[in-house]
Amino acid sequence: GALGGVGLGLWRWQQAAMAASEGDEDEKEEEELRQRFMAPPVSGLRELRRRRRELRSRMELLIMETQGEVCRALAALDPGAAFAVDTWERKEGGGGISCVLQDGEVFEKAGVNVSVVFGLLSEEAARQMRSRGKSLKAKDGKLPFCAMGVSSVIHPKNPHVPTMHFNYRYFEIEEADGTKQWWFGGGTDLTPTYLNEEDAIHFHKTLKEACDKHDLKLYPKYKKWCDDYFYIKHRGERRGIGGIFFDDVDSPSKEEVFQFVKSCAKAIVPCYIPIVKRHCHDSFTPEEKLWQQLRRGRYVEFNLVYDRGTKFGLLTPGSRIESILMSLPLTARWEYMHTPPESSKEAEIMEVLRNPKDWVH
Repeated sequence: GALGGVGLGLWRWQQAAMAASEGDEDEKEEEELRQRFMAPPVSGLRELRRRRRELRSRMELLIMETQGEVCRALAALDPGAAFAVDTWERKEGGGGISCVLQDGEVFEKAGVNVSVVFGLLSEEAARQMRSRGKSLKAKDGKLPFCAMGVSSVIHPKNPHVPTMHFNYRYFEIEEADGTKQWWFGGGTDLTPTYLNEEDAIHFHKTLKEACDKHDLKLYPKYKKWCDDYFYIKHRGERRGIGGIFFDDVDSPSKEEVFQFVKSCAKAIVPCYIPIVKRHCHDSFTPEEKLWQQLRRGRYVEFNLVYDRGTKFGLLTPGSRIESILMSLPLTARWEYMHTPPESSKEAEIMEVLRNPKDWVH
């Protein structure tokens, strides 16, 4: 009996030691995550790790990590400037973290925003989704939802460095009978002021490699979708030279789409940062800067008139307007009846914006 007591005591001691070492491991892992993030996650680190098998938690960790990765890569190129980190709460549920760098040497304005919001979908937002073919059956007119994503727009100072935008998001809606509809959306795209074919090829190839890991059909499909989506109808031109774009993706399975989104998120830094490094010290003329300002005007037109994310944000009660409009450049310009001279570098980019090219074949 005494020996059994010793055995039991030893077993309990081993269990306690294991629990303590697991606790140490947990704390170590939490500390490592804290180092990688720009701010504490909206749902709280403990809660995310407790539910780490759930896709919602994995997606929130992915968007937090993406935000940290991209901010660190941008800050390394613009050491004189720093990101202002703003944590905000939404009284209807959730919140977000906005990181914005303004007036740097390299970047005029770079914003990387994470938001995790939940609550009840507004009637206008539900209407917008139904218009895309979603059959959302509300209970007493109420649709509980959860939406989370990371989005960014980077506007450099130098007209030879392109503007870049990315956004990766996850959506979940609970219908009247308790069934949950879920989908992912996102993309990464490039908006140069002047065309550099080498940059365009590098950018598209890097995104194609990320897509090809999952299915060879994805890049051509999402590249075309991107060219079609970023179309400024009233101008008859695209916003930029594209990249990839997708929305409402809910197959083959939740896990497979999540892994695809993860590959796309990991391709952001390698597809863009080398281009910034290559051109951020290029010399430019006042005329080139002026053309950049005019092209930025087009960027503003697309974002305010057509962009789905901007529309959804503006239709969601309690959303943070400063974070939604973070995508707008610090400066832009509209000139009456401006047309670039034929055969100029400005006319060259216009040709590609009117007739998108295949950059990888």
